[in-house]
This record gives sequence, structure tokens and C-alpha cells, in this order.
Amino acid sequence: MKSKLGLDPKVVESARGHARNIAHDMQDFIDAHTTVSTERTILRLLGVDGVDDVETPLPNVVVEEIQAAGGLPRGVAYWMGNAMIQTGLDPQQIAEKIAAGELDITKLPTASKEEAEAAIMPKVKEALHHIRMQTKAREAYLERLGEGKQPWLYVIVATGNIFEDVVQAQAAARQGADIIAVIRSTAQSLLDHVPYGPTTEGFGGTWATQENFKIMRKALDEVGEEVHRYIRLCNYSSGLCMPEIAAMGALERLDVMLNDAIYGILFRDINMQRTIVDQFFSRVIIGYCGIIFNSGEDNYLTTDDAYEAAHTVTASQFINEQFAVLANIEEWQMGLGHAFEMDPEIENGFLYELAQAVMARELFPNASLKYMPPTKFMTGNIYRGHIQDALFNLVAIWSGQSLQLLGMLTEAVHTPHMQDRYLSIENATYIFNNCRDLGSDVEFKEGGIIQSRAQLVLEKADALLAEVEKDGLFSTIEQGKFGGVKRPMDGGKGLDGVCNKDEQYFNPFIPLMLEKAEF
Repeated sequence: MKSKLGLDPKVVESARGHARNIAHDMQDFIDAHTTVSTERTILRLLGVDGVDDVETPLPNVVVEEIQAAGGLPRGVAYWMGNAMIQTGLDPQQIAEKIAAGELDITKLPTASKEEAEAAIMPKVKEALHHIRMQTKAREAYLERLGEGKQPWLYVIVATGNIFEDVVQAQAAARQGADIIAVIRSTAQSLLDHVPYGPTTEGFGGTWATQENFKIMRKALDEVGEEVHRYIRLCNYSSGLCMPEIAAMGALERLDVMLNDAIYGILFRDINMQRTIVDQFFSRVIIGYCGIIFNSGEDNYLTTDDAYEAAHTVTASQFINEQFAVLANIEEWQMGLGHAFEMDPEIENGFLYELAQAVMARELFPNASLKYMPPTKFMTGNIYRGHIQDALFNLVAIWSGQSLQLLGMLTEAVHTPHMQDRYLSIENATYIFNNCRDLGSDVEFKEGGIIQSRAQLVLEKADALLAEVEKDGLFSTIEQGKFGGVKRPMDGGKGLDGVCNKDEQYFNPFIPLMLEKAEF
């Protein structure tokens, strides 16, 4: 199909080629390393759950003992499989004995790698079967109830109390929301463990726990029956526990997860080596279970200028696409991010926003693009803010976005009340209905502002990707070329949880998930 923006296919392919090489280069690093959170994820998938007598999650207890003994390079799959052979216990029982001080898992007699892998394979297949059944349950709901038209109306709840979140989430679904995102409690991404059980006190959001996922999933299934459409659930697979939360999301049938290593590096100061390794396993899980991941490019425009730095968003989208390809994620699961964040005082800013959004759709025609609302220039003037959100909604329907995180007229005032959410849904519904086919009916002036802007941004993105390929992604981040934020390769949080794999290391889930194995 001919580009409405006059984009040069050779430049597009050049940019995609640079991104492909960047991702493959990083994959070599990923394949040589593991992390404490990746290993805890393996334990969770093997069925290890619960906490010890001081509320430390059992996956942490086991991994910390193995790490302290110098056994982490071999991986917990080996040590757990070997312990099953030597003790006759299952992974949960072994974890409980370790927590009670009754077993030193690294001091047992050792079997071969092949024997250890064979021992845990029934538990691996059990986990994959459970995840596959959850995926099939989603498919059955969608076939029976259907879903809203895209762009899906995506709203947040953030009370801190999961049971209050349920009330607000169900109200939002009745008002027309298609996706409910439960905002995580402030700074949870910096915790190197996942809290346990249902929670009623959070800060700026609600703790992401497996039990909270289960509670909200049940509530959305109930209201979905009432409103006769499937309601998607979103949470955050990011920070120091990125793959663990992806596994929890797969087990409890989440539908959308924010998942982006570069976001974690830039905006949460997670060590880049740690999170790039964790991202791979998290995305393999996401790809396997049919979750849509959301990348975080929209955040670049909160710390950098949307006009000057637009090309960094496009470049990062290309990189995230290629990381997703390596994790065998299908195109429809790629919720590549961008945002409506031009300074409202810029003349023709709406045209530049439209150019960027249409370009994202042309570059990634089958992706589930995630479009974020204006926040940086929201002032507390709710009347102007509602107009800014209306322009954002107009660009979304015109350019064919997929996941529309609705802007709130009270942005910069307070956490949204239910009536704020209703007004935002009403705003988007009105514009989406009245402008449904605008994008297919309108073309752009050849050589005009919109075409010229898109072509310039693409060319600059291609040039940046060429630099990243030459210098390496880690070095590029150190130089502050994304989001205007610099991070050192050996800085940030979590580097002490990274190690090289040894020759007997194995992760039984990755190859089976990559091939979409069913049991």
C-alpha cells in the first residue's frame, strides 16, 4: 500500500535493518547471562509460592541460598531438578525445607544436567498447560462476548486497595472502558521481590501481587458478562521483578502488560545489564500466552522535547519491535508506545502530532499501538485540558491507534474520580463515533507540513539507529540519546543480581515457549 506520508521504503527498511542488528547484538549478551529475577521466575513457574516466617517470598529464599553458595551460574532449574532426584520431594516442598533451614540444596549429591532436566519436566509441562488453558479461556470469552471497537478505551484505577480498585474498575467497564490498568504502588519496580497476597494499602497505586491479579481478573470477568464484552486487564511487568510479574500475568490471565527494559533503565534507574536480560524471558512468556506488551517510548517525551526528540521515539519503537521478534511475539501483541506531548504553544503542533501518529501506524501496520495522552502540558485548567484530550482522541481515530489510554481533564489536579473517568470515556466515544472513517477518507498534501514532518522524523530515526548499531545500545544509553537521560552501564539498581551462565545451565521454559509448545 502506498504511504500517505510519502515515506521512502528504503529508509524504512534501513531503519528496521539497523534495529534488527542492534537486537541481535544484545541477544548475544542476553544468552550468556542470567539474573536472580529470571531464576525466581523459573521457580514460580515450577509451582514455588508463598512466604517464610518473616514474609520473604520462597522464590527469593531459594535463589538467595543458591547465589550465596556460588551456584547461580548453573541456574535454579538444575539445582531444583537435582534436589527432586535426591530427595523425592516436589519444588514447593523443597523450597519450604530450605526456608526452614532443613535443606542445603547445593550440598546434595549431583546428577547430570540431563537427569535434572528430566526430573523437572513434568512440572514444566504442568505450568505450560495451565498457561495455555488461560489463553484458551481468553479466546473463548472473546468468541462468546466479543470486544469493543479499536481504539480500545483504556483507563486506570489507583486507589491502593485492591477491593476499592474492583469497585472502580467495574464502574469504568459499565461506562464503556475496554481495558482496566491497575497502577502499581509507587516504587514497586525498585523492590527485588514480589509482595504476597491481597493488599489494601498502596501509595499512588496498588501492589502488583498474584492474588491481586486473581481478584481483579475475576471481577472483570463478572462485569464482562454484565456488559456483554470482554474486559482486558493490564498491569506492569517492569522493574527488578520484570519476568516474575510476566509469569504471574500469564498464570492469572492478564491481557496487557507494560514491559520495556529501556523504560526501566531511563526512568527507574534499573541497571541496564540486569533488565535487558530480564526483558527477554519476560517477553518470551508474554509471547507464549498471548499478552499484548506495552513499550514505554511515550515517557521519552516527558523528559525531552516532543518536537525535537520525536525521532528517538520512532527509533526505540523499531528496537522494541526487533526485541519482540526474537522473543517470538506476534505483531498484534506489540503495543509499541508513543504520546501526544507537543507543547500546545507550538504553531501547527496538531499537524506534527498527526504526522507522528500516522507514521507509527504506517511503520507498524499490524501492531497494537499504545497511544498516551497529554500530561506534560496539562495545567490544572480542566476546560483546556478536556480540549487537549479531545485533540488527542481525534488524532487517535484518524491514525488508527489500538490502545488509547484516556486523558483525564483533572490531570495535574488529583487521582481521577469516577466522574472524571466517565467524562473522558464520553469524550473519546463521541469523537471515535463521529470520526470513525476519517483516516481512510483523507489524504495529505504532497510536500506539505504533515508529509515533510514525517519524512524528516523517519530520516533522523534511521540516522540514530545507525549510530546505535555502531556504538552499541548500552553505550548509546550512557550518552543520553534516549529521553535525554544518561545511565552508566555499571550503575543503577540490581547489577549484583546478574551473573554469567556456566556450561550446565538450562532454562527449560524458554525453548518450549519459543516453539509455542502445548501440553
